[in-house]
Amino acid sequence: MTTDEVTRLGPLERLRALHQEGRIAERYPAVGPLLAELAVPDPDFAALARAGRLLARVSPEEIAEHHPQAAPIRVAVTGHGMLDALTPALTAQFARHGIPLRINEPEYDAWLRDLQDPSSELYAPGTDLALCVLDAQIVFDELPVPWSAADAAAALDAKLEQLSALVARYSEHGPGTLVLNTLPLLAAHTRQLVDHASRAELSARWREFNAALLRLTAGHPRLHVVDLDVLVADSGPVRDTRLATYAKVHLGEDLLGRYAREVGHLGRTLRGRAKKVLVVDLDNTLWDGILGDDGPDGIAAATTYRGEAFGKFQKTVKQIGAQGVLLAVSSKNDQEPVLSVLRDHPDMVLREGDFTRVNANWDPKDGNLRDIAARLNLGVDSFVFADDSPFECGLVASSLPEVAVVRLDEEPALHVDRLLADGWFDVRALTAEDRRRAEQYRSEADRQDLQESSGSMEEYLRALDIRLEISRVRDHEVARVAQITQRTNQFNLTTLRLQQAEVQGRREDPGHLVLSVRSRDRFGDNGVVGAVFAHREGTVLHLDNLLLSCRVFARGIEQATVSTLLAHARDTGASAVHARYRPTAKNHRVRDFYPSLGFATTAESADGEREFAHDLTGIEPIPGHLALDVELGAELAEGQPS
Repeated sequence: MTTDEVTRLGPLERLRALHQEGRIAERYPAVGPLLAELAVPDPDFAALARAGRLLARVSPEEIAEHHPQAAPIRVAVTGHGMLDALTPALTAQFARHGIPLRINEPEYDAWLRDLQDPSSELYAPGTDLALCVLDAQIVFDELPVPWSAADAAAALDAKLEQLSALVARYSEHGPGTLVLNTLPLLAAHTRQLVDHASRAELSARWREFNAALLRLTAGHPRLHVVDLDVLVADSGPVRDTRLATYAKVHLGEDLLGRYAREVGHLGRTLRGRAKKVLVVDLDNTLWDGILGDDGPDGIAAATTYRGEAFGKFQKTVKQIGAQGVLLAVSSKNDQEPVLSVLRDHPDMVLREGDFTRVNANWDPKDGNLRDIAARLNLGVDSFVFADDSPFECGLVASSLPEVAVVRLDEEPALHVDRLLADGWFDVRALTAEDRRRAEQYRSEADRQDLQESSGSMEEYLRALDIRLEISRVRDHEVARVAQITQRTNQFNLTTLRLQQAEVQGRREDPGHLVLSVRSRDRFGDNGVVGAVFAHREGTVLHLDNLLLSCRVFARGIEQATVSTLLAHARDTGASAVHARYRPTAKNHRVRDFYPSLGFATTAESADGEREFAHDLTGIEPIPGHLALDVELGAELAEGQPS
């Protein structure tokens, strides 16, 4: 088949062509963009499932031979009903995000045994996600015949108590994140009660059960509950009644496809791939009309029927921005008229100050996204781009495939749904630093102005007046430190991803050292910008990982942190500090970081992983332009390898 013939095929046909040629593993990075065509703007879950069946025939090991950085995610599945449709759906959803899937085949109605048995797949070492997919029949199958609303209420209470105990057990002994789901209540259940009062009581108690299930996450950081009611509202029937009766398929293929999408979002978050920046177009995206043709008086984001739809979209964008997502503009317009509209137009919900960068010019938009990324010191793989132009969306998708493209169209009422559909910005917990992030990035413009006006880098750093605090992680910093491990990619020496419970566990272990690095300067408080993980074995301190936000690169903070740790190791009786570098697609710039600070290279593998040792002599001094406050505490107990 010629190249022209292939390009004329649809995405599923192109994937089949790759499969027939035996090239899916070789071309795995191209799979995600193909699946994106099936997923946006309106997802075709049946086609995604067919794609997933093709992808499931390719092993993660085969993909790793061609792409060592494509580390698979290990998912263990159990449940009540038949879940045959879930594996292809999950395979496709994870492939959308460049993550190969390693998954077991679940047995019918094995959920209780699997959650109780520490030798089950859910508890297997290396399991990232343990999915326990439940449905309403786990309650109704236990009711007497006939039954009453009171019987159902008692069964719900018992089921909640049972699930609470199983969640606690998994939180203590399980290796990954446990995923449960709320239970959809069907008309076929409520209508078995002929009086309205009993129906109302059943519905109320059922909602209380689901609410209590969702609230379990507050006490168990490694529990995630997918709210199926929200997905059912978008999908239609929960099940096909005939398949449910004869084949025990209690959740339909479309609903499982939507569930798989949610799990894919969660897995992407756990792998540190949450997006950080939303770049939006303006004309017919944020407002109705074309500024250059219609002028400020001819555009609307309120007051008209269509305008109100754009205003609703602006409110949603502002809502996202208030939670730590950086907002930027890329628009084919002249800069000054755009800024005038953002400052003064009465319809605008979003104002100039809401954006960290406004690029209004006539340059190609892929170049504009690269410019915004450079200004923010972020990779374009952390970007989401929303535009109503098929040409601009196609340009960015083809030239910057790592950017998530939200394809809007001429119907503004659908803008919000399409922006939110894929949860690109989802995080496990929102921190105080998240809420201040836009303000912190906007202050970078002031820092850049200072740097440009300074005679040298040394003069700039002295004028910046950096104040650094290095201490053991405090209670209120645990969530932020966990988030740093999940979202930091460039200055991340080993890409050790940890959940809150794992950070807390290391923090409480007397053999481990978990440090936070806080920074502030004349332009403001940057908050927690870095983290250090280390443990003691005998007289050797092992530096498990060092992470630093890209916002504070090249200011001497990284050197000060390592020098402080080395001095602490020496002063508490350590004979050496060992460290490691594990290469990824994003952290190549720190490959020689440890040698630059006096570490000797002791080993290097074929895949680029390196090991280092420092004998605690000749420790680099703390840079003179930094004011440093250190609270590291006493010597560590001897711990176990991490």
